[in-house]
Amino acid sequence: MSEQSVTPEKLYAPREPVFPRRVHGRFRTLKWIVMAATLGVYYITPWIRWDRGPNMPDQAVLVDLANRRFFWFWIEIWPQEFYFIAGLLIMAGLGLFLFTSALGRVWCGYACPQTVWTDLFITVERWIEGDRNARVKLWNSPWTPRKIRLRLFKWTVWLLIAIATGGAWVFYFADAPTLLDHLVHFEAPRVAYATIGVLTLTTFWFGGFAREQICIYACPWPRIQAAMMDEDTITVAYRWWRGEPRGKHRKKEGAEKLGDCIDCGACVAVCPMGIDIRDGQQLACITCALCIDACDAVMEKIGKPRGLIDYMALSDEQREVNGLPPKPVWKHIFRPRTLLYTTLWAGIGVGLLVALFIRPDISVDVTPVRNPTYVTLSDGSVRNIYDVRLRNKYGEERPFHISITSDTLLRVALEGTEELTVMVKPDSTLTQRVYVTAPPQSEAARRARTDIRIWVEDLESQERAYEDTYFIGRGQ
Repeated sequence: MSEQSVTPEKLYAPREPVFPRRVHGRFRTLKWIVMAATLGVYYITPWIRWDRGPNMPDQAVLVDLANRRFFWFWIEIWPQEFYFIAGLLIMAGLGLFLFTSALGRVWCGYACPQTVWTDLFITVERWIEGDRNARVKLWNSPWTPRKIRLRLFKWTVWLLIAIATGGAWVFYFADAPTLLDHLVHFEAPRVAYATIGVLTLTTFWFGGFAREQICIYACPWPRIQAAMMDEDTITVAYRWWRGEPRGKHRKKEGAEKLGDCIDCGACVAVCPMGIDIRDGQQLACITCALCIDACDAVMEKIGKPRGLIDYMALSDEQREVNGLPPKPVWKHIFRPRTLLYTTLWAGIGVGLLVALFIRPDISVDVTPVRNPTYVTLSDGSVRNIYDVRLRNKYGEERPFHISITSDTLLRVALEGTEELTVMVKPDSTLTQRVYVTAPPQSEAARRARTDIRIWVEDLESQERAYEDTYFIGRGQ
């Protein structure tokens, strides 16, 4: 028996260029609004000023890596308060689950950075090279001076957008006007130029050339979304029971048996992913709804009802096939899964707000110095040493008084001063070495361990903070 060679199937299909056609409609308008809003927020936010007083950054949104703090308008997040950032990330994840469960891949279709920048690049391409037919013709034509000129012009505009994208990102991590001046005069840190370079290249390539391949092959969300969706999820779908069988010739014999779909291909021509929604739900579909706008325009021209392609839920398919009206939208959205996501999302949000408003303006961390564990002085007294970190979150210098409480007699002294009060600079942290001493015959000196509480009091506001630790004695 002769052996037959089998050609292995390719894991990745070669990219077929997609040239989406211009379309007008309510969803296209919504995408324009979302694009303008998201790009505006991204590019403008680092330049918003916010007066926090002297010796403080006046940038409204700033990730201050040097001082390990995050500023958002009137809110300042310190390193030990990273749980706020963690909470926001959890809320973002739950929000994504909620919107996907209710409306499918609405994030992918409207607000995902890959979608927004690809849409922007396609707009530039259409402006320079023309609409779909002109771009297809140009793609298939040989290289001529005109084609080279158009391509270089397009790539130049893309590159400028990509540079602005990378440049805007680094402005979130330093004072934007100062960093811009340093960048222009080549005085900025190398990491700033490297970051701009990487983001420029990735934006240029992802938005200009890879496009839908990123969504299909690189992004994990299309594969995860299936767990978030069910038969009540509202997503873009084709009403096959109304559109089939398809046919273009409406005046020939048997035309009355045809469905509403005239097989014009408008829905495919406008799709940025290059798919046919009439083939059913597909991994590549980002539910941008441009096919709805295209199909509705065709239905109006031929005198048919809009909605052949529309947002709908799978659970309504059988109802409509049987001639029943679909369930109200609110019944699809308000169901146990979405209510659970909403409850969790709101609960975390409320918890973060409460924690934000009740957090103190001063705080203290105590680290015992255990090398050695304790020191025996010449008079027999036992001394323990602690590093006390004092945080002043006010905008002015404050006097902090240090004291301890315990069930036995202990003495406190501060390194570098005879007083028990130190001045802490505005919006900063001071590490103060503290000596706690037990007299020779005291219980704390004889015990192996004595619980103590170190207090810090702001003498101006009378606000207090403490941390519990312990005193190590001889253990006799």
